[in-house]
Amino acid sequence: MSKTVAEIVVDALEKAGAKRVYGIPGDTINHFTNAVAKSDLRWVGVRHEEAGAFAAGGESYMTGELSVCAGTCGPGSLHFVNGIYESHRNGAPVLLIASDVARTEKGFDFPQEVEQKKIYEQHSHFCEYISHPSQARRIVTKAAQAALTKKGVAVVIVNGDMFTEKDEDAMDWQVYRPQPVCRPNDAEMAELAALVDAAGKVSVYAGIGARDAREEIMALCEKLKAPMVHTTRAKEFLEPDNPFNVGVNGILGNRAGVDALENADLVISLGCDFAYTQYYPDGKKIVQIDIDPTHLGRRSAIHLGLVGDAKSTVAALLPMVAAKSSGDHLEAHQKQWQDDLEGYQKQGKESDPGLIHPQFVANMLDGKAADDAIFVSDAGTSMVWMLRHIEATGKRRFLNTLLHGTMASGMPQAMGMKLAYPDRQVIAMCGDGSLTMLMGELLTLVQEKIPLKLVVFHNDTFGFVEMEQRVEGLVDHYTGLHNPDFAKLAEACGISGWHVENADTLEPAMDAWLRHDGPALLDVKVNQMELVMPPKIEASQVAGTALFGVKAVLDGRTREVVDLLRNNFLR
Repeated sequence: MSKTVAEIVVDALEKAGAKRVYGIPGDTINHFTNAVAKSDLRWVGVRHEEAGAFAAGGESYMTGELSVCAGTCGPGSLHFVNGIYESHRNGAPVLLIASDVARTEKGFDFPQEVEQKKIYEQHSHFCEYISHPSQARRIVTKAAQAALTKKGVAVVIVNGDMFTEKDEDAMDWQVYRPQPVCRPNDAEMAELAALVDAAGKVSVYAGIGARDAREEIMALCEKLKAPMVHTTRAKEFLEPDNPFNVGVNGILGNRAGVDALENADLVISLGCDFAYTQYYPDGKKIVQIDIDPTHLGRRSAIHLGLVGDAKSTVAALLPMVAAKSSGDHLEAHQKQWQDDLEGYQKQGKESDPGLIHPQFVANMLDGKAADDAIFVSDAGTSMVWMLRHIEATGKRRFLNTLLHGTMASGMPQAMGMKLAYPDRQVIAMCGDGSLTMLMGELLTLVQEKIPLKLVVFHNDTFGFVEMEQRVEGLVDHYTGLHNPDFAKLAEACGISGWHVENADTLEPAMDAWLRHDGPALLDVKVNQMELVMPPKIEASQVAGTALFGVKAVLDGRTREVVDLLRNNFLR
């Protein structure tokens, strides 16, 4: 019995493991949504297609399984672009069904016609039209396989009239997900072992590509008396219960993480593609091991570049290297790491009940959230408070927009996660600027009955941008925001809300917010003048901030300079 292309596409998506489709209905996908309604797939109706792509990406990032978003031709499909780019860069296996105008109108500049393939092939592993009904299952299955095995986005473009075409669908196309093992050859392994044995002080720098190599990395660190620094994306996998962990490198990192790389004779980089060259140690020998050969040496000059997965390569290296006798290098950075942690706790203490520092909110949230909670943050300062102040327990999961750096990703990504894990606590740490970009999704939470927890770091400014301007010695411009009381706004949408303006009332409000069964929003007015301090303070940064003070005074903004000093340096 023949089936419509719409029915074949939906069945192929189900067989590939998809459970939800995020999108907005419209003319060119009406037959597709009709097929979804008759299937076991759940349609999740969002208010903006960008949010649908974020939500699908959030679900797939956490589960490792396929999720789907779908949109109409022209403007509908184009709205997915930013969320699709985010998902592709963070490795979430998402499949986009991008519909197009009818084939009879293609090529005549028909209303809403766009060249979908030119748009999406630059940020996907697979991007193809279904050109004939007999291709439907094959194209969708190969797209799903590309998304799942290459870890990123696949796009299937379907003309609206193609969905109604029929085919016998006789060929049984299936998704294959092989798990190969890869390590450097014997000669390369011997060269690596010789470098390790010759180095007095070794540090390991591990990224998300080493997420499956936790036990092997710890065994290597123990044998070499090596501190382990991790990237921000690897926090949840490599930080918990790891005695060799000394934190994070980079501007969002900590002193021990930066120093452990700078003070080493040899840095072993594992599955790490950290982008900022200035945070790689100058004049040191760096060995980079990555599964993708194009990553080798693209961020910093390296001494040796090897292709392999972290788990297999480190397991092969362990018996080839001699144990180090001195633990001074490791112990020094372990001590600094403890000092860094104590500093984060100190920053989170609140001595002024009339003022709420964002670190105080993050520390309290860390103590009250579930041991297996899932945290998602927006870009900007809320990301900093999550990375520095929320502890990785081994059960908690984390996601932030570190690779694409897009605003407004936090809430919709968390929506997809909550749908995938309905029995776990999912918390979105939102900036006020980011939340307002996709504020319509508050209605999605109600309509789709998604009991998500949102905490808003409400500082009435684009805080990270403001900090960047001040460090440059500039008077900040165009960063101020006129915001509502977000708790009242949430209540108008049908969401329970709490609004907090002083430290004394935060704890009971947070307790009630976390206990609430449905979607809930905690709006916290935090210190607008808070600075995000890097792990090391450069003279240029101090000079820049001082220059801001001079310019602000001359501009008639003396009060802001006083507040900056009071709230950051006189605590």
